[in-house]
Amino acid sequence: MHGLGSLFIALCAGATLLVAPGAALAQAFPSKPVKIVVPFPPGAFNDTLGRTMASEFAKGFAPGSHVENKPGAGTIIGTDFVLKSPADGHTILVVAFPFALINSLHAHAKIDVTRDFVPLAWAGSTPNLLVVPAASPYKNVRELIAAAKARPASIPYASTGNGTSNHLSMELFKAMAAVDLTHVPYKGSAPAVTDLIGGQVQAMFDNVPNVAAHVRAGKLRALAITSGKRSPAMPDIPTVDEAGVPGYQVSVWFGLVAPSGTPRDAVTRLNTEINRVLALPEVRERFGGSGIDIVGGAPETFGNLVREQVATWGKVVREGNIRAD
Repeated sequence: MHGLGSLFIALCAGATLLVAPGAALAQAFPSKPVKIVVPFPPGAFNDTLGRTMASEFAKGFAPGSHVENKPGAGTIIGTDFVLKSPADGHTILVVAFPFALINSLHAHAKIDVTRDFVPLAWAGSTPNLLVVPAASPYKNVRELIAAAKARPASIPYASTGNGTSNHLSMELFKAMAAVDLTHVPYKGSAPAVTDLIGGQVQAMFDNVPNVAAHVRAGKLRALAITSGKRSPAMPDIPTVDEAGVPGYQVSVWFGLVAPSGTPRDAVTRLNTEINRVLALPEVRERFGGSGIDIVGGAPETFGNLVREQVATWGKVVREGNIRAD
């Protein structure tokens, strides 16, 4: 019996050794495809960023990774979907400027972006361009301001929704230039730009990568750029500050986050992979050519930016009495 008992114990120990590595392997991250949620329609840089990450993730890091566009409600639909997804790193969110407005502009959603999400990486930044249709009578910012002063609320401007960088860039412009233009919100950049080109709306601030090609093609006229200095890629376009609104400056940013509670190992692995993708020469060339300054770096760097933006723009929303609808 003693010999049989020893043999049984030895067999059990051997089985444990065989099973344990497999169990550990099953828990390794990633263990399935990563779903990248974009809270905007296809067609703008948010979507480009998500699809670039998904395509590169799928090549080895997490085969089958893909994008799901969940636009609507000022990005709340997509944001809430990710918030309610398992916090295991397999569902992540592309975020941009509107993410920092959720606390102040969409308080009814009961989402606190600094509490409910963990940063993964700051992907990049870009200015906005103030653009008008190619056939517009406004050749520069001063002419737009003069027309808006002469006919208050008569000039419709497009945005990609309340609380987006497009919307707040124009609201800041209106406040600093002491003019009134009428807001026409859209569900994304692509439909807004289509109507702008067609003349249904008369002006718009939009991210450089969303409109630069239309400017180069002669479909839109760029009046100014929101950065503090001129872009080397578009040196003939003045800053809004130079063009007639002293002190004006807005920067737009993009990144990725995951639900709070996501294991630290998954956050680290995702951050490493995102930075790897951002460093690829073809990605740097494509993003840089469309006006994006790639940033990358540690999750904490992006977390600091988000907290700063929440505070800065929350103050603008409160003081400007800006509403979500």
